[in-house]
Amino acid sequence: MGAQLRVYKRRIRSVTATKKITKAMEMISASRIVKAQRAVAASTPYADELTRAVTAVATRSNAKHPLTTENPQAKTAAVLLITADRGLAGGYSTNAIKQATALSARLRAEGKDVVTYIVGRKGVQYYGFRNLTVAASWTGFSDKPTYGDAKLVASTLIEAFTTEAVDELHLVSTKFESMLTQTAVDARLLPLKLDEVQLSDESAAKHEIFPLYDFEPSAEGVLDALLPRYVESRIYNALLQSAASEHAARRRAMKSATDNAQELIKSLTRLANSARQAEITQEISEIIGGANALADANAGSE
Repeated sequence: MGAQLRVYKRRIRSVTATKKITKAMEMISASRIVKAQRAVAASTPYADELTRAVTAVATRSNAKHPLTTENPQAKTAAVLLITADRGLAGGYSTNAIKQATALSARLRAEGKDVVTYIVGRKGVQYYGFRNLTVAASWTGFSDKPTYGDAKLVASTLIEAFTTEAVDELHLVSTKFESMLTQTAVDARLLPLKLDEVQLSDESAAKHEIFPLYDFEPSAEGVLDALLPRYVESRIYNALLQSAASEHAARRRAMKSATDNAQELIKSLTRLANSARQAEITQEISEIIGGANALADANAGSE
């Protein structure tokens, strides 16, 4: 019985140590969510305005540009998948990977070859374990991306698009909707779908009509200048949205783990108390039995 009690105590110490770790991770993620939300709020208006400017140029001119001209003979599509560098974030990376897998299947059904680009170690590990080809990958900044990181990713994709190595560019990321809701989404970045331009709700409410623009030196020149800025801004905003989603998912997962650890500690404590009570009862019974046997022996000797 004593051995069983020691086992319970050892497990309680182990679970308590784990609880401290998950609680600390929960608090860290909770503090980082606030910064991530601020970064998203700061970057979204710029990305929306840049998208509106590109759309206005395309809709107010007859310019034929790869940014807005869809190729009916498109054969190759690039898919940029954004996942996490670290785990312990619930189904965050898994949901993004599922969304990318569904998108790739849909593109292949349209007769297009899919070229995959990945941000985050979880996505790289998933594709590597299954021996799936990845054109390029970037890691080390999923939880705290900078504009320089987005520019690095965008430069590779823009080069592939402008050299016609790929005909389309799709983005799979996780949209931060609230602390409790994060949704994996996909969108086509290039060529830009003018009839499906998606702006934030606030931006869409402010701007119902595109303003008039004068293009200098030409609409094509403007689009050439806006192409890298447009892709960089959309990727940067997606990275920030995904980072906020990652922190929120990790905070929720760690809170659940902490709560489960607390319940397990309570359960183990009850079992340890029962084992201790059983051990005490057994010792008392042995003492009483020994006393009775001694009393009977003394009575027999008389």
